[in-house]
Amino acid sequence: MEVLRAAAAAAVALTVALLPATGRADSVRDREQWVLDALGAPQAWQTTKGKGVTVAVLDTGVDGSHHDLTGTVNAGPDFISDVAPDPGRLHGTWMASLIAGHGHGSNAGVIGVAPESRLLSLRVIADPSEKGYKSFRDSPEYRAALPKAIRYAADHGADVINMSLGGPSAGREERSAIAYAISKGVVVVASAGNDGDRKTDKDGFTRLSYPAAFPGVIAVAAMTRRGVPAKFSDRNASVQVAAPGADVVGAGPGNSYWIGEGTSQAGALVSGVVALIRSRYHDLPPALVAQAITASTKGRPAAGYDASVGFGEVNAAAALTAADRLQGYQVTGGTKTGRFDDGPTQPVQVERHPPGLVILGGWIGIAAIFGFAGALATTVLYVRRVRARQQSEADGAR
Repeated sequence: MEVLRAAAAAAVALTVALLPATGRADSVRDREQWVLDALGAPQAWQTTKGKGVTVAVLDTGVDGSHHDLTGTVNAGPDFISDVAPDPGRLHGTWMASLIAGHGHGSNAGVIGVAPESRLLSLRVIADPSEKGYKSFRDSPEYRAALPKAIRYAADHGADVINMSLGGPSAGREERSAIAYAISKGVVVVASAGNDGDRKTDKDGFTRLSYPAAFPGVIAVAAMTRRGVPAKFSDRNASVQVAAPGADVVGAGPGNSYWIGEGTSQAGALVSGVVALIRSRYHDLPPALVAQAITASTKGRPAAGYDASVGFGEVNAAAALTAADRLQGYQVTGGTKTGRFDDGPTQPVQVERHPPGLVILGGWIGIAAIFGFAGALATTVLYVRRVRARQQSEADGAR
């Protein structure tokens, strides 16, 4: 077993350091355990482990042969193969393992939050280390990949879409594609962004990152192992919840393992929590899945909401309990027209949020889940304790 650590030497250049093989078969699991405990995953697994749910991972591709992912990954189309023919699958494999890794042997490797869920891998972005990254990332083919993949996921059985990616602007096609996915009952999760310690305004807030900033998408910020907001994590009114995003171990190509930080990891972990909820209540509307997650957070800010962590840190077991209470509010009757406001006749208690983000709305399926978009992938890694940031771009139409 190899443990890899990496850092971005520049915005588009990835430097990799190979460490000696670890001495214990379960050392990766030991490194991961704090994340599972912080999320309340062991308690949630007494109810469900995500069986029957498919999570679409829109990323750099997934190495489904990794011994922690075998039998779990369905490889869908590679939407950027014409311009980026040599997939690295680093970032995507990492995120996939956090969602649905099942480990190997008796107690080794990475266990995802929803280890019995399945994955649909759709390649829409490239790892910065891939050959030609600078030249192809602004090509029309590359920029058009994300909305195509979102629609493909919605049409091919995805219950959840994870996008550990984001950028400062959004295109109409991405907006339309995410609206389409949510209209079909797909829960969409995205990372909030990693500019918290470098691109802030005079008040300490970061600019919005898309698709996370659009209502209807669950935007996830990052927490540290000490339970405080990560300095790199974006702070703005789009942040809905937070999850572990620093010192997070995950799988990499070729049975390797990586450790690092980023809202990418936090977003993937929350997608795993969503998978648990959808496994227990498959038809719970996306708005109510989001409500179950936000209403059950731990470490809730004193004011109820804070731009650094949203409504607080996600807890999987508590979210399942909240979903139990919300199960009575179902979309019923009527003819489907494709609009988000079809359905319910019962009001739902919602969380208050500052101006700038409407999350659930007072009725199931109201216009709070219109609009969307985005593209750009980020992750932050370590090498010899020197932190730098990697940023993979998957720009939609700007």
